[in-house]
Amino acid sequence: MRVYLLDTNILLAALLAPERLPQQVAADLSDQSNTVYFSSASIWEVAVKRSLNRNNFDFNPEDIHRLALDTGFSELPVKGEDCYLLASLPWHHRDPFDRLLIAQAQSLPAHLLTTDGVLRLYSELVVHLTLK
Repeated sequence: MRVYLLDTNILLAALLAPERLPQQVAADLSDQSNTVYFSSASIWEVAVKRSLNRNNFDFNPEDIHRLALDTGFSELPVKGEDCYLLASLPWHHRDPFDRLLIAQAQSLPAHLLTTDGVLRLYSELVVHLTLK
């Protein structure tokens, strides 16, 4: 059994374009013996990006949230305890959402699946992926 936390871009790919995921990752995410989390911070990030009215980002946070739950992924709420680690994380990365996901992955612990290679500097729990 493995425990995964999905970065927002991996969550979107897993829900909307699973063919873009590496084959083994797609298999791991659908394996019922594994636990797959998405953070409520990712839904927050989708909402923020949606509010910026970017042409290339038309995802609705309500739809993504419902689809993630319907897919069988487990929602990981942001707790105050998750934020304690943020005070001691080095500043390899400035994105507050990614920093929070690192803290949550370390707190669980879980493998954080991401396409952001910089996040590997934080922990061996970070798994860097390349989407097709």
